[in-house]
Amino acid sequence: MNPDDYCQQKAARSGSSFYYAFLFLPPERRKAITALYAFCREVDDIVDETSEPSVARMKLAWWRTQVEQMFQGSPDHPVAIALARYIEPFGLRPDPLYAVIEGMEMDLDQFRYPDWAALRKYCWHVAGVVGELSAAIFGHTDPRTLVYAETLGLAFQMTNIIRDVGDDARRGRIYLPADEMERFGVTVDDILDARHSERFEALMAFQTQRARDLYRDAMRALPDADRRAQRPGLMMAAIYHALLGEIERDRWHVLDQRIALTPIRKFWLAWKIWVTGGHGLIGRLAGP
Repeated sequence: MNPDDYCQQKAARSGSSFYYAFLFLPPERRKAITALYAFCREVDDIVDETSEPSVARMKLAWWRTQVEQMFQGSPDHPVAIALARYIEPFGLRPDPLYAVIEGMEMDLDQFRYPDWAALRKYCWHVAGVVGELSAAIFGHTDPRTLVYAETLGLAFQMTNIIRDVGDDARRGRIYLPADEMERFGVTVDDILDARHSERFEALMAFQTQRARDLYRDAMRALPDADRRAQRPGLMMAAIYHALLGEIERDRWHVLDQRIALTPIRKFWLAWKIWVTGGHGLIGRLAGP
């Protein structure tokens, strides 16, 4: 199996919404973004699948050396080999890749977040910076597009946090700001014991509005000149925003179940954006 095939299988097995957006890209950009996604999956899986933190830290340190070797032309891992091929064509830099690894290291040290500022910093490391890398691969002519991509990455991560409250709690992690939990009268034990309540719904409605605000800000930041090139990000926005709507309609019953869209619906949403260019989506998410 060559490195590109390895990355393709890694992306396909994940079942992520991102995979559906990649399908519509030209081959070179599709291989590049798939390699980037596979890199993110590799380092994320270390934290999720390694029970001993010291072992996880060593593995993440090894990936730091892989990033260094990517930019020196001598990586070992199939994902690093694949991604290294696209450094020059798409102007990729090492610092954002190191930032992703730093975000995974945060998961080893921090299981609670005192406020939105702290949580936003985490979201930037694991998603905002990935948005910037993705925008470079998709292609852009206006630096404002990187603001759009970073903000959209934060919106995606907030959607993930809302969807995964129960799954994360079962791993002992709570990605909801502690000061906001206190404001709405939701305790750590409420989350860990999966106690759904009106207070929990109010807290999650507040988080959902934060996510919607991030989608709005992202759409408003996207320059017209780069809309066509950034269609893959808009596809993901359509899918993630639809997921957010499903969660809200289900009254945020996320403590004991995982709400998801069907593969056919994800593909349909992605295809519509590819055909229409996403103008309707941008107008709807950007608001008046």
